[in-house]
Amino acid sequence: MPTPHEYAHEHAERFRQELHDLLRIPSISTDPAYRSEVRRCADWLAAHLRGLGMTAETIPTNRHPLVYAEWMGAGADAKTVLTYGHYDVQPADVDEGWHSDPFEPEERDGNIYARGAEDNKGQLWLQIKAVESLFHGDQPPACNLKFIIEGEEESGGESIAKYVAENPEKLKADVCLISDTGILAFDKPSIIYALRGMVATELTVTGPDHDLHSGSFGGVVHNPLQVVAEIVSKLHNADGSVAVPGFYDDVVMMSDAERAELAKTSWTEAEVATETGVPQTWGEVGFSPRERAGGRPTLEINGIGGGYAGIGFKTVIPSSALVKISCRLVANQDPDRIYDLLKAYVAQITPPTVTVEWKKFGGGHGALVDIHAPEMQAAVRAYENVWGVKPVFLREGGSIPVVADLQRHVGMPVLLIGFGLPTDNIHGPNEHFNIELFHRGVDTILHFYEIYAG
Repeated sequence: MPTPHEYAHEHAERFRQELHDLLRIPSISTDPAYRSEVRRCADWLAAHLRGLGMTAETIPTNRHPLVYAEWMGAGADAKTVLTYGHYDVQPADVDEGWHSDPFEPEERDGNIYARGAEDNKGQLWLQIKAVESLFHGDQPPACNLKFIIEGEEESGGESIAKYVAENPEKLKADVCLISDTGILAFDKPSIIYALRGMVATELTVTGPDHDLHSGSFGGVVHNPLQVVAEIVSKLHNADGSVAVPGFYDDVVMMSDAERAELAKTSWTEAEVATETGVPQTWGEVGFSPRERAGGRPTLEINGIGGGYAGIGFKTVIPSSALVKISCRLVANQDPDRIYDLLKAYVAQITPPTVTVEWKKFGGGHGALVDIHAPEMQAAVRAYENVWGVKPVFLREGGSIPVVADLQRHVGMPVLLIGFGLPTDNIHGPNEHFNIELFHRGVDTILHFYEIYAG
């Protein structure tokens, strides 16, 4: 019998054609018109996993179904690996600038073009095909295997959060693998070991009970837009740090070793300027742009509204104004506590001339994995076996809430083993996934299983 790697190479073309079939299903979770297609995609995946020899089921939720599968044939003493992924995708329409039908995959220029090609169907599929290769190799899998796959990652993820919190025993494993991230470049493998959490809020400031003529009431009534500007101006200190008292109390500081790792992939002022068009960077003094973007918490103003913004001019004092505020949080910061601290601080600096009302849009915890943990070192060796060089470690400034949920409720390390490129244009027109990286991904996952089981 072939080794798992030989099997994967022999069946590489079929793996991709099956991925094409998966990509043709428009599993757009955010649009109710596609509800039946999302369900069809879940059923399709469950059937395929059963075909590999796993027990598999679709789990109903209030919105879109989860897919759960397991194979426990390695025995009670063997290690168990859980794989997470999502089968839903962002909306896509050819009129948005696609060069081909986003739900009719095309292979060209060494890439697979389709919505979900990289995020996340392509990366989920390489995980599934690695497991298939284990089943058809010269030895039975040395690890027990589990999958949990959701259909709401692109539209909130409420169902998976609830399921993880309520079913920790069912999902129990020694490690979780997630391929929903990427590498720095084709020849520069990287592993993300930290994600930031988030809390998002909206503050409405109300003054008069109706809009007023500024000629009659200017200088008499405190303008809610001015109050919003005054509040916003006091949310940061001159050194770029957040001024909210207690904001940094629970922050896990980066170690010297972590900062040295991040410095291997420096992000210079000139590079930031080229990418963004800004004349100069800004941020917390004492930290590099790379450290600020992933290793430090932030507070951002995402929108301000109120008054008249149409053509021409309207001399009005608006009745109310609003500001949208989000905080990116690092490991150990609790989003509920940060929300309470923000509210308390704003209450202190809000003048008595107005009233305020808060609205919370949700939040999530950050996540951090020890780069020296044996599971992480197995991943490092797996990349090195395929690429010939060790991957560098990165912190991601964004959020994948399920990572922290799995760590908190199931209690296991979560490894972000991704294979996408920054240029894959996920969520945008002409999303694509490099074909060679797809196959390298299968090989890397197989190496991980071999190293981790050993």
